Amino acid sequence: MTACLGTLVLCTGCKKKAKTDSNNTLEVIQLQHKGDHAWYYFTTDGFAQVDNPRNTPLSKTQPYTEAVRIACANNAAAVTGSSQKAYALVNRLGVLCFEGNNISIAKDISVFQDRSAGNLVFMNDTPVFSVYKSSFFNQSSQQLSHQEQLFLVQFDDEAKISYPIINSTNLTDEPYCQVTDFFWDGKDWFCCLKNIDEKINFSYIKFSLGAPLLSISPVTADSLINVRPSSADEFRSAMSIKDYKAAPKRIQDMLAGFSPDIPFVLEVKSAGGGSSVMYQNEAPGSMETELNAKAIISQSWSAALFEDGTLFIEGALPGKHILRGGKPVAIRLPKLDNGYIYSDFVISGTTLYAAWEETDFYKIKRSGFLSVDLDSTLYRKVR
Repeated sequence: MTACLGTLVLCTGCKKKAKTDSNNTLEVIQLQHKGDHAWYYFTTDGFAQVDNPRNTPLSKTQPYTEAVRIACANNAAAVTGSSQKAYALVNRLGVLCFEGNNISIAKDISVFQDRSAGNLVFMNDTPVFSVYKSSFFNQSSQQLSHQEQLFLVQFDDEAKISYPIINSTNLTDEPYCQVTDFFWDGKDWFCCLKNIDEKINFSYIKFSLGAPLLSISPVTADSLINVRPSSADEFRSAMSIKDYKAAPKRIQDMLAGFSPDIPFVLEVKSAGGGSSVMYQNEAPGSMETELNAKAIISQSWSAALFEDGTLFIEGALPGKHILRGGKPVAIRLPKLDNGYIYSDFVISGTTLYAAWEETDFYKIKRSGFLSVDLDSTLYRKVR
């Protein structure tokens, strides 16, 4: 995968210009100084710095739903001064908060300890996410009857506390049911539910709100949400992967030099927005390995990070000039060892935070994140 992308956009190695096609020359930045970036890994109760992911203490290999890792991340929409807040959900641990070069973690045992977290969205720039028990099917009905079936949770950035908004029991009369996934299209919330009463059953519902989401609690939710039946087909349609030709123009323009012969799947998120949308470039007949990437569209900038560590960025970060008159720039993050990938990212102020993890199919070993000073690595080199 790395070699494939390296040939595609970084064919000139350490040179600053790399031709991607006959009409486009891409500016490429290589990280060359250790002082430009720092590595972090997750501990059982937070995070710590390390000189390289390979030197992170060994940890138990677990399914991705149970491992301590960054499950998803995104930027808030609002910009204050030269900073833009960003958040990452650290599975089984808490909410990682980024504001410029300041990093903090809000741990919450009651919400995160034995639950899988994901689906980070924003409501009025407030982070909202879902949780469920990944060991759900290994528990009996008697065990589940004594547990709170959390679903939607909001994160209070001032208090650094997570509050339940809607529980699974607000959506269904089935007593042992949990929402394991959802898609919010800006109006309706499409949900997949799993039930273990005697046997495993899947069901689908959708709901809309009769009051602002952040004013709802599990106590009031029954009277403030409108739940309707849905279907597997409707849920799959909402969650479906779209053709890359339908991707936002800003993303397509930023990746204009990317070869159409390379298959890839791109998850696109809007800063401070709702559910992300997946796009796929199938490249029929291609013998190349499919690449995975995450992208964020913010008001003044957009960026996309591929799992091999190639970051595309265009526009202007808060308080900074527009890069190359609006043309894209590529940054080559430090190369990871075999078995490691970059999985997600955010940008706050002029600091990039990129999640990394050691993978083994659907299982995760070690994980953490990389911080990169974009002021020194990008803005001092590109006009």
